[in-house]
Amino acid sequence: MNFKTVIMASVAMLCAAAPLSAQADTSSKKIALSNNYAGNSWRQAMLTSWDKVASEAVKSGVVAAGDAFTTAENQATEQAAQIQNMILQGYDAIVVNAASPTALNGAVKEACDAGITVVSFDGIVTEPCAWRIAVDFKEMGRSQVEYLSGRFPDGGNLLEVRGLAGVFVDDEISAGIHAGVEQFPQFKIVGSVHGDWAQDVAQRAVAGVLPSLPEVVGVVTQGGDGYGAAQAFAAANRPTPVIVMGNREDELQWWKEQKDANGYETMSVSIAPGVSTLAFWVAQQVLDGQDVPKDLTVPFLSISQDTLEESLKSTQKGGVANVEYALEDAKAVISGAK
Repeated sequence: MNFKTVIMASVAMLCAAAPLSAQADTSSKKIALSNNYAGNSWRQAMLTSWDKVASEAVKSGVVAAGDAFTTAENQATEQAAQIQNMILQGYDAIVVNAASPTALNGAVKEACDAGITVVSFDGIVTEPCAWRIAVDFKEMGRSQVEYLSGRFPDGGNLLEVRGLAGVFVDDEISAGIHAGVEQFPQFKIVGSVHGDWAQDVAQRAVAGVLPSLPEVVGVVTQGGDGYGAAQAFAAANRPTPVIVMGNREDELQWWKEQKDANGYETMSVSIAPGVSTLAFWVAQQVLDGQDVPKDLTVPFLSISQDTLEESLKSTQKGGVANVEYALEDAKAVISGAK
């Protein structure tokens, strides 16, 4: 069973509604992506998925434009200015992966007041006029500790590798991890570092804190950091703990090598980068006059010991395990949320 089958099966269980009929012609509508950061493989895969789906939609005449823009720095002020420029450029919809859930609200409200549809995803915004496509990031964090509780019933020390400081996703996953430790109090977080969702940053951060840490049985992560953490433990000549992976190809490849060599067991979990394509189609559906709930939820993508090999085969070298959404998939998600 492939990734898309797994993800969309959960959507299909929510609804068996007939396809939504078109209400308006969107062939003249322009959609833009405002992205705050592109410094890791997940963001690169997200942008690649957007370009693939948006380009085809433009080519087939569904919309007139599906442009993507990324700020030079992960700064909310810079992204707010970017959104204001998009307003001036006459885009009909702006899809946002936000640097902050609140700091962009002023710019988002300006867009809404100008009659522009705003859809946020991954890094969502709290401005009520915007649509939000979210993953239950707290549950993504909590589930890691639950998994470790099955591996280590007596508990132990955990190292937390966080993402980009100050970003909604980082805060939510971390909150879920800490909720998991409250639920399974046999575990204790003895160290926490920011890996910025990038293997090289995570490796340096973990290497810097390891000398001060006691024995660690598990590493809880956010994606794009598992392989870097593994390299840091190896360089320090410390036993490799159970490191939760984040669906990146280099992580999955390392996991498979360890599994083949010594039976290493872990799990992997992340949001699919292709959620950007779901956001694209949600924006198109709003422009099409459809009744779209303001809050939509998509499942996160998990890989187990049993599905590792299949998952790795379908993951591009240097990429991330992914699902891309078609228009019919978006219609199913929308119907399921009603």
